[in-house]
Amino acid sequence: MQTLLDVILPVFLVIGFGYVAVWTKAFPVSGIDGVMRFTQSFAIPCLLFQAIARMDLSANFDPGILIAFYTGAGACFALGTLVSFYLLKRDLEDSIVIGFCCLFSNSVLLGLAITERAYGTAALTGNFVIVAIHSPFCYGLGITVMEIARNRGESPLKMARAVTRAMFRNALVIGIMLGFAVNLLHIPIPDVLNDGLDLIVRAALPAALFALGGVLIQYKPEGDKLPIALVCLMALIVHPAITWSIGKSLQISPEFFRSAVLTAAMAPGFNAYIFANLYGRARRVAASSVLVATGASVITAWLWLVALGTHI
Repeated sequence: MQTLLDVILPVFLVIGFGYVAVWTKAFPVSGIDGVMRFTQSFAIPCLLFQAIARMDLSANFDPGILIAFYTGAGACFALGTLVSFYLLKRDLEDSIVIGFCCLFSNSVLLGLAITERAYGTAALTGNFVIVAIHSPFCYGLGITVMEIARNRGESPLKMARAVTRAMFRNALVIGIMLGFAVNLLHIPIPDVLNDGLDLIVRAALPAALFALGGVLIQYKPEGDKLPIALVCLMALIVHPAITWSIGKSLQISPEFFRSAVLTAAMAPGFNAYIFANLYGRARRVAASSVLVATGASVITAWLWLVALGTHI
């Protein structure tokens, strides 16, 4: 219970402040859109750039954490898509969007915040290793499968262009790529620039959590109960369970194991709705899944934290 109070609730209180602020009209929806744009397009890309630019890649890279996390993510994408198509009788494109909701954990807004609250800033290295390829992997997989489904018979070149265009317009991907470039090429960052980045980075997570609350109130969980339940099951239970099993079998370090399981246990990120909106399919399912799963993760994230404390 102390873990719930000390780690989980502060994060969700900030989300709640954003939710209540918009609900009471104390903060306008247009303002939330601006805060979300600031965090997703500027503050969080700066956070990722700075973290990766400073990371000791030779010391911190462990393929086991990526294998454990992304095998679970890919399995949930496949299961979510197949169950939606064959059992829930959704059409193929809707099913792919539902599968994407099962795939895309909120690795930044929730994953970084909860891991930092639980284990401190020094424990975020594993999170950054995951986040470094999270958007490229998830968007690459989701867009590739969707474009194949939509353009059956079209040229592979057209599909490759669609995938590349979608990924490299993403500010998070750009921040990650620039961070790797600075790190690998050993480009020095002037102190004045670092100080400016520090100021922006400090605002990234609290502002993003506040904005997430303001965004969630705009989407009501209406209908589509079975697809929403499927997304919650895959995202909050199945993904971290697969990651746990593979992580244990690969004997990854306790620090990386914690980061992998906690990140896998996060609710779908808002990018799930962005993906649905991009293709105009299953938007209500995506928005409702983000809302319901984020609320449910107050309890499930606490349970995973307790399990991690017991078994490590």
